[in-house]
Parts: sequence; C-alpha cells; structure tokens
Amino acid sequence: MAVNLKEKYAAELLTVDGAQVFIGQAGVKKAAHDDLTLIVLNTDNTVGAVFTQNRFCAAPVHIAKEHLSNENGIRALVINTGNANAGTGLKGREDAVTVCRAVAKQIGCEPEQVLPFSTGVILEPLPTAKIVSALPNVKPAHWNDAARAIMTTDTVPKSASREGRIGNNHTVRATGIAKGAGMICPNMATMLGFIVCDANVSQPVLQMLTQEIADLSFNAITVDGDTSTNDSFVIVATGKCGQNEIDNIADPRYDQLKELLGSLALELAQAIVRDGEGATKFITIHVENAASREEARKVAYSIAHSPLVKTAFFASDPNLGRLLAAIGYSGLENFDTDKVRLWLGSALVAEHGGRAESYTEEAGQMIMNQDEITVRVDLQRGGEQATVYTCDLSHDYVSINADYRS
Repeated sequence: MAVNLKEKYAAELLTVDGAQVFIGQAGVKKAAHDDLTLIVLNTDNTVGAVFTQNRFCAAPVHIAKEHLSNENGIRALVINTGNANAGTGLKGREDAVTVCRAVAKQIGCEPEQVLPFSTGVILEPLPTAKIVSALPNVKPAHWNDAARAIMTTDTVPKSASREGRIGNNHTVRATGIAKGAGMICPNMATMLGFIVCDANVSQPVLQMLTQEIADLSFNAITVDGDTSTNDSFVIVATGKCGQNEIDNIADPRYDQLKELLGSLALELAQAIVRDGEGATKFITIHVENAASREEARKVAYSIAHSPLVKTAFFASDPNLGRLLAAIGYSGLENFDTDKVRLWLGSALVAEHGGRAESYTEEAGQMIMNQDEITVRVDLQRGGEQATVYTCDLSHDYVSINADYRS
C-alpha cells in the first residue's frame, strides 16, 4: 500500500491551454485495459527532456532523442504500457518509428514531430500492430485518466498541478503525471514523467530548466538502486499564457518558473517513492555541512541504497549502527568520523564517534514506528547539502518482482 498517497480527482488537476489528452486500449499486455496515452500539442510549443543513463536504453529513448532535435518542433507524445520495447535492437527502433508515423498521420504532422515512450517488460517485441490499430480509437480524457493509463506496477496514479504568477502580469498553469514504483534509482529511474505548462520559454532555456528540475526531484529518489532502460522526463511549454518569451536564465521569471515547476516535479517524484513496490515507509535522508553537494549525495545514497538499512526500517528496528556503517563506507576521503552527528527524527543518535549520551532505545523505537521518517547527517566538512528520498524494503517487494512477468 502506498505511503500517505491518494489519487487526485479530475477536478484537482488543471487543464493547460495548448495540450489535449487522449487514452485508449491497445491490449499490449492486458485486454480491456487503458494502456495507450496520446498528448497532442499546439504548433508553437517548446520541449525539454532528459533520459536514462542506462547504456541499454530502450528503442523509444533512442528515437525520442533523435526527434527532439527536429527543427519543426514536437506535436505529440505517445506512451504505451505493458511493453518497454527495450533490448529489442534495430527492430525495436523501427517499431517505435512505425508508431510515430501512425500518430503523425492521425494528427497531421511529420513522424519526427512525435516523441514515443514505452514502459513494461524488457526483451519482448513491441506489438506495434495493436498500438497502431488502437490509435484511431483513442478518446479525449482528463489528466487523471492519463496518469492511470501509464501505470505498470504502480498502485496509485501520480499527478499534480500548480498555478502561480510568473512576472508581473501573467499566471502560469502546469499539470504533470508520472509513473514508477520499482527499478527506481537516480540518473534516472524506471519512471516516466511529463509536465505540460503554458509558459513561453525558448527551447535551450527550457532544456536547461528541465535538467535542473530533474536533478532536484527525479534524480533525488531511489527505491531499489536499479536504473532502468526507459526512464524519461519531459517538460512542455505551450506558450499560451500570453507572456513574452523567457529566453535566458538571467530573466527573473526563470527562477520563478523553476520554483513552480520544481515543486510540481518534486511532488511527483516523492509520489513514486511513496508508491515504491511493497513500501510501507517514506524516508527522507538529509546530509548537511558536506564539502560538496556531490559528497552529500554520495553519503545520502549510501544510506538509501543499503538493504540492511532499508530492511531495518521495514521491521521498525532501531538497529541504527547500520546507518553509521553506510556513512562509513560511502567513500569519502580524509573522513573524520568523530565529527559526524546523526539524527533519527528529532533524536540525536550519534556524535563524537559513538552513541549520543542523550539517545535512548525507546526514543529510537518510537520514531521507527512512524510511517514517515527523517534521517539527518551533519558531516561538519563544509557548507553544502543534499536531500534524497527513499522507502523501506519489504517482503512484498520480492513478491511483486518475482511475479512481474506472469
């Protein structure tokens, strides 16, 4: 069961001028199941995107990267679940292009103006004919319908909206959806994330904005340490809000838009962790006073990836020596462990190289029994910090992944 995560109602999600949402049933893996999503865009939009760093990246990732450089812009996103079209070689890339051609013919654009996305089982050929046959039958839908249609092992659809003032006279609307529950690790994860806003942003600036937002959200989560083949994060700016274009990062509106969209992306990213496969606890790991942000992230991920730490959280077992061990093997150079201070919630657990005198097992147990827990580490090595979000590791995680193909 997801940790403090509920499905959004259609009324909670904002429509965004310049984007239309459709869903359909292709029967990729299951019959009579919404597994196909089409997002059709106006002609004056810009798109930024970041993708998995897995070298075995899926066929649609290859094609989407190629199509992003198309000088005529992007007119549609097409997403199927049930099949990742990964580990499928040249035939997989040809299949992704075939889907793009079908979308292009249907909406009246060039195939290179379509970005394809797939998620599901790896090493299986994409049932292209089913997807192509289903495209003419897709129906207009709300964003919450699309959030449900892109799910795989997710238990809760993930969606969010924001609205805020950008500049002096314009309000920007944004809505996003995401999927992901397992194979979640930064750079990126087995996740798909899509945000559409009506801001007016040049493509180079939007690409930079997308990367910065990804680093603070989708690249700050981990469920199981596995980096998937298909993960993609896309931001579309339709330009329909009526403002002048944001064409450089020195524009004060850049930071305003980054805050607005960053908040939305972080909510979606945290929702993926809250819905981590078999998760029962949501854990925030904050590392402060590091020599660099990268150093802080290294320590945070060392804790977040530890199976011993994650299983202790699942068991509500205050075996907090596992946290110290994970900090110790994080790989920091010239590391003085006597300077480290470690908190579990509000309880100081360790300092001066050992257990804090004020710490009690009862206090630790009370915090470990909660379903949302914060771990804070003070390295006392500098002024940088980083935060990572993760979950526990339960029996259900093994069961879900053992049964995934059946």
